[in-house]
Amino acid sequence: MDATWQGYSAAQGFRTGGRDLARAALLAARSRTLRLADAYADVLAGQGFRVPYRETLNPPLWEWGHVAWFQEWWIARNAQRSRGVACDPDHARVPSRMPEADAMYDSSRVAHTRRWELALPDAKTTRAWLAATLDDTLKLLEALPERASDAELYFFRLVALHEEMHAEASVYMAGSLGIPVPASVLREVPQLSSDGATLKVPGQGFTTGWSGPGFAFDNELQPLEVQLQAFEIDTEPVSWARFREFVDAGGYRARAYWDEDGWAWLQANDVPAREGPLQAASTHLTAHEAQAWCRWAGRRLPNEFEWECAALTQPGFSWGQVWEWTASKFLPYPGFMPHPYRDYSAPWFETRRVLRGACPATSVTLAHPRYRNFFEPQRSDVFAGFRSCA
Repeated sequence: MDATWQGYSAAQGFRTGGRDLARAALLAARSRTLRLADAYADVLAGQGFRVPYRETLNPPLWEWGHVAWFQEWWIARNAQRSRGVACDPDHARVPSRMPEADAMYDSSRVAHTRRWELALPDAKTTRAWLAATLDDTLKLLEALPERASDAELYFFRLVALHEEMHAEASVYMAGSLGIPVPASVLREVPQLSSDGATLKVPGQGFTTGWSGPGFAFDNELQPLEVQLQAFEIDTEPVSWARFREFVDAGGYRARAYWDEDGWAWLQANDVPAREGPLQAASTHLTAHEAQAWCRWAGRRLPNEFEWECAALTQPGFSWGQVWEWTASKFLPYPGFMPHPYRDYSAPWFETRRVLRGACPATSVTLAHPRYRNFFEPQRSDVFAGFRSCA
């Protein structure tokens, strides 16, 4: 698997493709949502889909309702949807199909803790609303010209990717709740094979970020020219076999390998034994653990520009097995302008760490080497691992 693997091709095609690809992506996302909902129902239906409060969870009924609300808000209720990123997000909207939807499902206004207190519609009603909002979306999409512009397609692409993000979140939430998920909602990834092989990337000027036509998230803009020094980088993410050497060497007890934040996190948490299939990419690791391994190994995490450059210029660079922590804080590129969904990026600058790549739960339409994922460095519930640089 190299820089032109199927996921990259699919994501590139979706971002620059027309109406038919947008429709296919919307249908694929909804199919995955419903298969995951079925998996949750098998375990949770008898208890009203109730789950314990955790900072890393959402109530399942809220998750599905939010997906429907987001799609309706930005498509059927959006009188300026054809304007794309020029849409005024604060313009007046017609009422929702679902009474009180804005008061229940608007993630910008409904605090995380309040989502457990809401009298949410039941699963049958929520599924009916999901179906109705998708039907509205597809009719409006079909009404576009066959060669619709990027502005006309912008919100259709956004809601498809948004739903796929929530499907991925549903997969890692299922893991923390002990809910089995069907293999059909996951993407097959190859086992690792290089056992620590590296690539030498020459120093160069590199343009990071999205440029040209097609869809881009606001945090991928504007294109930024960076000067990179020559560097050496792993061809693949660090395997469990390599990570296990750090564990066996007492890395979790050696203060010297941890920075201040990492050591404080380690002392404050009962960290379980970290292990997995030896030839698989190590995963469910925090950024603190990734950095500690690098210090132990005499290496470092790549910054996000190095990662993107290697993914796009080095044929032997294998990615997609796991999200990969980088050394980069999540910051705006110079010239950043928020898109209409203002809460996607701007509220999280400075407080999150950038991850690059993709994992088995990532949709092929989302997995793109320019895509910037971001989480707090102490998160280990997501499918996160890392690779290293010399």
